[in-house]
Amino acid sequence: MTATASISYPRRWRRPPQLVKTRHWRLLLPLLLLAYLILALGSLEIDAGRVVEGLSRGARFVQGFLQPDFTSRWQDIRQGLIESLTMTLTATVVGVLVSVPIGIGAARNLSPRPVYLVCRSIVAVSRSLQEIIIAIFLVAMFGFGPFAGFLTLAFASIGFVAKLLADDIEEASASQIEAIRATGASGWQLIHYAVQPQVMPRLIGLSLYRLDINFRESAVIGIVGAGGIGATLNTAIDRYEYDSAGAILLLVIAIVMLSEYGSSHLRKYLQ
Repeated sequence: MTATASISYPRRWRRPPQLVKTRHWRLLLPLLLLAYLILALGSLEIDAGRVVEGLSRGARFVQGFLQPDFTSRWQDIRQGLIESLTMTLTATVVGVLVSVPIGIGAARNLSPRPVYLVCRSIVAVSRSLQEIIIAIFLVAMFGFGPFAGFLTLAFASIGFVAKLLADDIEEASASQIEAIRATGASGWQLIHYAVQPQVMPRLIGLSLYRLDINFRESAVIGIVGAGGIGATLNTAIDRYEYDSAGAILLLVIAIVMLSEYGSSHLRKYLQ
């Protein structure tokens, strides 16, 4: 008799265990959550007049989005796109290059504990701060412009790529790593022959995915002065040039879609 045939499966459905077993609390908890929701909505201080005014401004923005103007501010849009694309590409390349040694150091199955703790601390610090906060800090340090945006995106890329790369290395096949280690291979040879073939397709996918994220984030951090297309978008909105803002958003959407389709084909080709 095979092992599969000896396994007995349940024939009757059983209710999963309840988190709250007392009937009194099962009735009281939804009421408490509903009361909290009502109190939270009441603390928002919603002004009906402001809502109506905001809806009218939103309608004008949608109208400008449907009738985009690519010509009036084309030079500013072109410069902003070039800055965003330059920041995105350079920050992704630098971020990935720095992330590889940090990711290797943050893998528990490869690195000694002191190196592991230091690299994990770097990853934690990078992931704990939102890009917009980092951009505000770097703009205050280095002034307005794409340099602050480049540093922001590169710093954020380190935490993203290094964290996922370290997790992939820890989930790599232990037998393959032990087989290479048993041959007396050095640390570099162990990474090159045992780890790199297993994680390289994943690293390429992460890098391309981070490239998409960095371009979208470049449109956000530009609002606080970190350069890129976000600064041009913020200027257009401040001047109530919703037709130019709509053109900028359409260009951002088009570039993100092209990047998404291109990266998917590239991943298939490389894998």
